[in-house]
Amino acid sequence: MKVFQVEEDWSPENLRIGTRPDPHPGPGEVRLRMRASALNYRDLLVPKHGYGSRMQALPLIMLSDGVGVVDVVGEGVTRFAPGDRVCPLFFQSWMGGEPNAARLARSLGCERDGTMAEFMVLPEDGVAPAPTHLDDAEAATLPTAAVTAWRALVTEGRLAPGDKVLIQGTGGVSLFALQFAKMLGAYVVCTSSSHDKLARAKRLGADETINYREEPEWGRRAREIAGGDGIDHIVEVGGQGTLPQSLRAIRPGGTLSLIGVLAGSSLSASLGLVVTRHVRLQGITVGSRDDFLAMSAAVEQHRMRPLVDRVFAFDELHAALEYLAGGAHFGKICIAH
Repeated sequence: MKVFQVEEDWSPENLRIGTRPDPHPGPGEVRLRMRASALNYRDLLVPKHGYGSRMQALPLIMLSDGVGVVDVVGEGVTRFAPGDRVCPLFFQSWMGGEPNAARLARSLGCERDGTMAEFMVLPEDGVAPAPTHLDDAEAATLPTAAVTAWRALVTEGRLAPGDKVLIQGTGGVSLFALQFAKMLGAYVVCTSSSHDKLARAKRLGADETINYREEPEWGRRAREIAGGDGIDHIVEVGGQGTLPQSLRAIRPGGTLSLIGVLAGSSLSASLGLVVTRHVRLQGITVGSRDDFLAMSAAVEQHRMRPLVDRVFAFDELHAALEYLAGGAHFGKICIAH
């Protein structure tokens, strides 16, 4: 089978198309003929050995997100049959419950081979049905960004109708958070440096927007928009560069879901604001199989469609990664198989 993998040494230059023997499922496993994959920011770091010693030894097949059709099932498989369309789960060892070291130990495209292959063999518990109304590219976007947004707002955040949510930027997690928050009846404020992207976020349902280049003290502006004590829940993807403003925007007792560190990974905010205002600072790393199933059911019930910015061909992975790094996209970047 054809694969796209990092070979020989850790560098983007060693990310190449290669071949491996076709895999065959053992007891309790299913084989997927892959139909599409999707990119996440972490995929820019993987070829550079960005996750260190936890990563699988080379060669490593790229990407964590995808969708495929079951074509062969192993002995004892009961959940799936040939022809079922499913998504591989980001964490192959987190079925439900609270996170722990073992449950966070096996993610696709890092600790084990990812989705950029013609076939994948996974335990039947390691895949879940894709929403039937989505096309392949749309379904491929769900396992990482959508589950992350769902875990932040729903599983951990317990978002309620009327809550005020702030999302940073218009990346994959942020746009899913916008769509889920509106689905749940929340009021959403979106920040970006692009007027065009802010206009598109409004069309997607954002109630108010802030251009942070024009309003560098956007935390104060967000509190004004929210009224009262401030924002109930912030989807924090910037980290070092945005956390101080997030702490100005959040209400006492509010929740800050720390998901990304796009603007720096060091902590340089006033921790006194966290303590004295009883702010909940919650780290989020994707989620469990149970999270995927709940999120997928909501997507199907509401006929929600993920935003796909562009679909590249299988052999265009380098171009897709360059496009992701450029930051011009609005929505997810996908790969057709």
